[in-house]
Amino acid sequence: MAQFATKKALTLELAKQMAAAAQEEARKNQWTVVICVVDDGGHLVYLERMDGTQIASVIIAQEKARSAISFKRPTKALEDVVTGGRTVVMKLAGAVPVEGGVPIVVDGQFLGAIGVSGATSPQDGQIAAAGLRALG
Repeated sequence: MAQFATKKALTLELAKQMAAAAQEEARKNQWTVVICVVDDGGHLVYLERMDGTQIASVIIAQEKARSAISFKRPTKALEDVVTGGRTVVMKLAGAVPVEGGVPIVVDGQFLGAIGVSGATSPQDGQIAAAGLRALG
């Protein structure tokens, strides 16, 4: 008889811990952003919009997170490919070639992604990385 696979799963509590760490990095630098955490299917687990953040960042943060988990790589990697001249990447469904989306990988398993929008792209990436560090 076939065995069921076992896998780690992202919890709401972990998503909140990551968002809190990301928010701390944003506040420390006086940046206002939207922080979004999605599961391994790209579905929203947690989202927060800091006071004063542009409304468009609500959608952009989610798209960055979905792109990071869909392509199993940081959106910065997609940005670098486009910057390098491979603009065809911009035509791939769900590709967001803008820094700020990072997959959440634990023990080699992709659990979801964190997406940040509202500051510059490198700043969004810095905030997302701070969120990942909350996992240890």
